[in-house]
Amino acid sequence: MSGLGPASTVKRKRASPQADTVPIYRAGPPIDSEGALDLALAALAERDRAVIDHMLQVGGRPPLRLREAGYAGLAAIIVSQQVSTASAEAIFRRLQAAIAPLTHETVLVVDDQVLREAGLSAAKIRALRATAEAIATGALPLAALAAMPAEEAHRALVGVKGLGPWSADIFLLFCLGHPDAWPAGDLALQEAARIVLKLDQRPGTVELNRLGERWRPYRGVAARLLWSFYAAVKSGRNGMSLTSNSE
Repeated sequence: MSGLGPASTVKRKRASPQADTVPIYRAGPPIDSEGALDLALAALAERDRAVIDHMLQVGGRPPLRLREAGYAGLAAIIVSQQVSTASAEAIFRRLQAAIAPLTHETVLVVDDQVLREAGLSAAKIRALRATAEAIATGALPLAALAAMPAEEAHRALVGVKGLGPWSADIFLLFCLGHPDAWPAGDLALQEAARIVLKLDQRPGTVELNRLGERWRPYRGVAARLLWSFYAAVKSGRNGMSLTSNSE
């Protein structure tokens, strides 16, 4: 997976939190292969035919976009917080070139200047180090997250300073393949939902959580569709597959 979220011209900003409760996820088969994605898309279409067909027509079949579920995958999510896809990818490439291999052990010992030269802000440097320290001490059992209930995994992730609900849901979605992960604080998802559902205004986090109920237990697949739909709308494309899109 080369990136996360919507089109490269859209910054991955999160809306201000409107609720601090741990989200509830419904269990379902992991979205960990192209075949699993196709089955989930078919199931979604059965539940919400008109809306899903419209998003597929405009945005095309969404890419799977899986990342590895180790420290490097989590670091990529931290890098991608509140910046455009193009910027995130450039910074992450520099980070991988500067620190090889990119692990929690190597990040703990590298000098701050190396991280700054890769393009990381002070806040993201702190988040990368805090995450590495949490893994090293066992406070964040990264290797065990996949076997945990999603609510427990989410709670463990947001317990690390610098990882909020958006980052936790993105990790569940793109690193663990959880079918029902739903980053409702993502502004691009909110705007895509406004357009496709013909709402008068962009829904906030709480409202998008309510709207997402229609797509359970495949909200993670609905999120992929919404991002692809939004990217196509923003770029003026119609019916174009985004499987080669950087995001």
